[in-house]
Amino acid sequence: MASRSLAETALAGLRQSFTGELLTPGDSGYDETRALFNSMIDRRPSVIALCQTDQDVARAIRFGRDVGLEIAVRGGGHGVAGTATTEGGLVVDLRRMNKVTVDPSARTVRVGGGATMADLDTATQPYALATTGGRVSTTGVGGFVLGGGSGWLERAFGLACDNLLAADMVTADGSVQRVSPHTERELFWALHGGGGNFGAATSLTLRLHPLPALTAALLMWPAEAGPEVLRAYRDFMETAPDEIGGGLIYLTGPDEEFVPEGLVGKLVCAVLVTCTGPESQAREIVAPLLGLGHTGEMIAQMPYAQLQSMLDDPPGYRNYWSAEHLDTFPDEAVGRFCARARDMVVPSPSQHVLFPHGGAVAREGAEFPVPWRSAPWVAHPFGLWEDPADDERARHWARALREDMQPWANGAVYLNFIGQEGEERVIAGFGPENYRRLAEIKARYDPDNVFHLNHNIRPA
Repeated sequence: MASRSLAETALAGLRQSFTGELLTPGDSGYDETRALFNSMIDRRPSVIALCQTDQDVARAIRFGRDVGLEIAVRGGGHGVAGTATTEGGLVVDLRRMNKVTVDPSARTVRVGGGATMADLDTATQPYALATTGGRVSTTGVGGFVLGGGSGWLERAFGLACDNLLAADMVTADGSVQRVSPHTERELFWALHGGGGNFGAATSLTLRLHPLPALTAALLMWPAEAGPEVLRAYRDFMETAPDEIGGGLIYLTGPDEEFVPEGLVGKLVCAVLVTCTGPESQAREIVAPLLGLGHTGEMIAQMPYAQLQSMLDDPPGYRNYWSAEHLDTFPDEAVGRFCARARDMVVPSPSQHVLFPHGGAVAREGAEFPVPWRSAPWVAHPFGLWEDPADDERARHWARALREDMQPWANGAVYLNFIGQEGEERVIAGFGPENYRRLAEIKARYDPDNVFHLNHNIRPA
C-alpha cells in the first residue's frame, strides 16, 4: 500500500510539471495509444507519457526511475520485437514530438524523435532533397536511424546512420545532452547502429542529398518463374550503378491495375528497381530485366514520399521477421530461396525478400558498429498474417529460410530486421569488438540498464 501511495503521489507531482498528456488504464484513448504495429504484442503499461518537450521526456524518465517502473521508449512503434511498450511499466511516448525542420542551404534536417518517415519525406520533398529512409512511410525515424537504417536509397546515399550528424538525447539520469562528434564523441559513435540503448533520442540531425528525380520499376512474374528471374536479377545487381536500389520480392499479387487478373491474390515473384534519376535513365539501366517476359509492369517517375508509401504494411497484423546476411549468392542459394517462398502465408501482406547492399553501403562509415554492411545480400522473411492459427507456420517459414541460407551467411545481422532471437544474435548485430566498446559506453551513460527494452547491450 505504501509503494502504491508513493506511485500515486509521484504521478500527481509529475502531472503538475508535465506539458504533454499522461494516460493510465481506463483513460479515454489508452487502448488505442498503447497498440503497436505488431498485433502479437499486447501489453498494458501503467502509464503512457505522451511527451511534447525534452523536459517532458526527462521528467518522465526520472519519475519512472523514482517509482521503480520499467521504462520503454516509443517512437514509431513499428519494431517487430515490441520493445516500444512494457507490461505494467512506463512508456515514454515521443509521437507528439514529430516536428521536422529543413535547412535547404546546409542540406540538413532536424527530425523530432517521434517523427515517421512520412513526416520526414514530405518535409524534404519540396526542396528536392532526401536521405535514406525506411522502406515504408510508417516507420519511426528515431529507431530506424539509431539501428543503422537500411532503405531504398542506401546504395546511393549510404545507410541512415551514415547521415546522422547530431542528436539530442535524454539519458538515464534524466539529463538532456547534445551529442555530436565535437561534444560526446564515444556516444556519437555508439548512436550509429547501437540502437536505443543509451537514452531517448528527442531529435536527430541528418544530412540530406539532392534528389531531383526518382523512378520506380515494379515488374511481376508468376511464382514459378522465380529461379530464372532471380538469377538474372543477381547478375544485374552485381554490375548495377549506385543509383540503383530495390529488391526481389515474393508477395501476394495485389489488386492493382498493373497486375494481371490471374496473378491477383496468388504468390508472385516481383522485382522492384529504384533509380535516383529520371524514367529515361531508369529504363535504359533496367533493360536487361525488361526482356525476361514479365506479365505485370509499373514504371514511373514519382516523388520519393510516394515510393515510400507504395509498399506500406497495414497495421493490426501479426508479425514475425528475421534476416540472414550473405557473402555470396550462387545458383544453389537461388534455388533454396525460391523454393522456400512456397511456405509463406498467402494471401497475406507477407514478403519473402532478397535485398542487395553494395554501393555506398559498403564504402561509407565502415568505422561504425554495423558489420552487416559488408554483406552484398540479405535474405529477409517479412511475415504478416491475421489468423493466430498461422503463427507456427509463419515462424517455421522464417526460421527455415535462415537455415537454408547458412552455407553463404556471414553471421552478422541488421537488428532492425529481427525480433528477439537471443543474446548471440544481438552481439552479431554489432560484432564482438564493437559490442565490447558499446558495453563500456553503456556503462558510462546507463550503468543500471534502464534502457533495456531493445536489442540490449549490457553495461560492461
